[in-house]
Order: sequence, then C-alpha cells, then structure tokens
Amino acid sequence: MPNICFLGAGSGFTRYLAVDVMQVPEIGGGEFRLVDIDAERLALSTGVVQKVAERVGGGRWTVKATADRRAALRGADYVINCIEVSGTATVRHDNDIPLKYGISQCIGDTIGPGGLMKALRTVPVWLEVLRDCEELCPDAWVLNYTNPMNMLCLAAARASRMRVVGLCHSVQGSSRQLAEYAGVPYAELEWRCGGINHMSWFVHLAHRGQNLYPLLCRRVQESRELWEKDPVRFDMMLHFGAFVTESSGHFSEYVPYYRKRRELIDRYCRAGYLGGESFYADNWPTWRRECDEWRQRVLAGQEELKTERSPEYASYIIHARETHTPYVIHGNVPNTGLIENLPRDGCVEVACLVDRHGIHPTHFGRLPSQLAALCNANMQMFDLTVQAILERSREKAIYALTLDPLTAAVCSPAEIRALALELFEAEREFIPALK
Repeated sequence: MPNICFLGAGSGFTRYLAVDVMQVPEIGGGEFRLVDIDAERLALSTGVVQKVAERVGGGRWTVKATADRRAALRGADYVINCIEVSGTATVRHDNDIPLKYGISQCIGDTIGPGGLMKALRTVPVWLEVLRDCEELCPDAWVLNYTNPMNMLCLAAARASRMRVVGLCHSVQGSSRQLAEYAGVPYAELEWRCGGINHMSWFVHLAHRGQNLYPLLCRRVQESRELWEKDPVRFDMMLHFGAFVTESSGHFSEYVPYYRKRRELIDRYCRAGYLGGESFYADNWPTWRRECDEWRQRVLAGQEELKTERSPEYASYIIHARETHTPYVIHGNVPNTGLIENLPRDGCVEVACLVDRHGIHPTHFGRLPSQLAALCNANMQMFDLTVQAILERSREKAIYALTLDPLTAAVCSPAEIRALALELFEAEREFIPALK
C-alpha cells in the first residue's frame, strides 16, 4: 500500500488528486501525508481530504498532516509537489513592474518576467526538497505539478538523483477541446502530440484516418463564433500548421507575436484565460481565498463534495505502478534524444508508458522545423534561468530575460536589464542572493 506525500497541501490540486487516488479500489489503500507551512490552510485541506477518505476511500486510507516536510517524506513511495513559494506576496511585482516597461502578461508563471521570478523563488526550495528526498525516500517517484514546469524539471535533471516527472493537464485538456472544435467523438479522435510543457504540438490530428486540419482550418476561417473560442491558438494553427496545448491567453506570452503592441492585444486577446492583461495578478488572491472558503463550506456541510475522477495523471501513474496496469501519460522528462531536433540537455513533453517498473518516455522523432524553432526559443531562456539559479549568477538571469521572446519583442537590452534589476530588488526577500 503506497505512502503518498503531498507538498503544498493548501493547493487547489489537493482535493482532486485525493479524490482520484482514493476512489481506485485496486490501489488497495495507503497513507496520504499532507504538508504545508500555512497551518490554517493545512487544517482546512486536511479536513477535506479526510472527508474524501470517508466518502470514497472505503476506510482504506489514513490521512496525516504536518508542517514537518522531512517527517512526511521519510519512506514515501510518491511525492506530489504543489508548492507555491511566497504565496501571493509577489504577484503584483511579477505583473506590474514588467507592465511599466510595456510587457503585458496574462498569467506570467512559466516564461517571461513572471516565469523568471517564479523560478528564482521556487527552484532553490524545490532542490532542497529533492535533497531531502534523496536522503529520506530515494526510491520514490516525484510527481511535479508546480510551475514553471520545464525549469523545475530541468533543474531536477541537472542537480538531483531523484526520479522526477512533470505533470500538466494541457495535453489531455486540449485533445478534448480539439474533438469538440472538430465535431467528432473524443474516443474516435486520433492524435499525436509532443514538444515542451505548454508548447506541445498536435502534429497528427485525424478522424477515421482522415486529416482533420483542413476541416478545422476551414471552420475557423468561416465561423467567427468558433474563432473567438481560442483566437491565439487558432491563429498559430493557421500560420504554423498545428494546434498547441496551452490556452490562448497563456500561450500568447510564449511567442513574440501577440502582446507587443496594444492593437495586437486588442485584435487577438480576450478577457480571462483568452489573454486578459494582468488576469492572474488581478484574480489569484481572490481564487486562493475562494478555495479556502469552499473548504470551509464543505467542512460545515454547506456544500457537496464532488467525487468524479479528474483527468489529472497522478492517480493513473499510481494505479499503473501499484497494479501493473499499463497506462500512457504525457510527461515532462529529460530529452535523451526523444525529440531529435530539440536540445538534448533540455526537458521535453512526450508520451510515456507507465507500468510497475516505472515511467518510460517514448521516442517522438523530429518536430516540424518551424515548431521546433518556437520550442527552442523558450528552451534557451529556460536553460539560462536554471544556469543562473545553480550558479547564483545575476548576469545569467538577466541574459535569460533578454532572450525571452515576448520581452525581447517589447524592450531593448538596456531596458530589460533595468527591468530585471528592479524585479530583483522588489523580490529580494524571496530569491537567493545573486552574484
């Protein structure tokens, strides 16, 4: 029976993953260890997970809570990482200082100024966690959900012996959206996807052997209603030949095309997840508070606890490994030649077979050159950021931001340096001293 350690139990992922894992009878039960440094949020989350154990766990699961990470990691079989370093204290800095320089972000947690700063805050703590894992649970699988995904996985590959896979829901979510957009049953959709996290590409998309891209391109061009559902991703599909996995708003931050001038933002970006300016910064503190309020209502019996299994991969990995029931996920892993025309020392997102013996990435081959070039532009920024963190190099952190596609489209190198230094100063409490 597995021992599962959940780091960052105040995360909104906690209830979904607990529901997912505990309702699979074949896993046979085990121990769910919740860890968070915020005592109030840990108590709320623990109460909800205990309700999950009562509702769907069938008495097979023990729930424990602690602020002591090392105690929870000892002997763990799986470590699920959902930490949020600095909470909401830096949200406005990440967004508002770049905006002063003309850089408009929607989410800002994966690349760009916001992604750089989140990596500087998060990766050092993440590496401390992995060092604890090496000592206390060296045989565990570490399942990472925290962004910036690629940079955390890259840092782990370069500085840790732990077995780490990065998990996101953008591949399974986007494939379902594509079935809806194309008007075909999801079970009949044929697809193949690969790239990097938030920039994986559906290089094959078909229904009963027929390529769906001509149909989808025609529909998008003929239907304004369909176009408005995903304008940036549809525009990328029309001009680059494939649909990408991340939402229009988030993806608009990863390329130099859509957010560098106000008229382009107005043309291609919409409210909310479709590209709203400062969307994450304006809403994250509210979402966090509403999550806690929801937990309070559930514990007070004022709201029903839903128990449908989500498409998140964690429970399927645990199920596959514990019962030797093979399952395919799309995971973020080191590029050991899996995607031939992306950097071999980077991390990629590819299909992985999971069974009792572990998580086995599959060979993808080559991405179309134009798609590989877009991924590579992001990967160079990720590479320099991780170098900067491991070496505590101020200059390499600035180089990383200077190579960021959106930042470079808006600012000169001198402006980017000034922006970086202003961010470093504003968040010095939460980032390591850079030399």
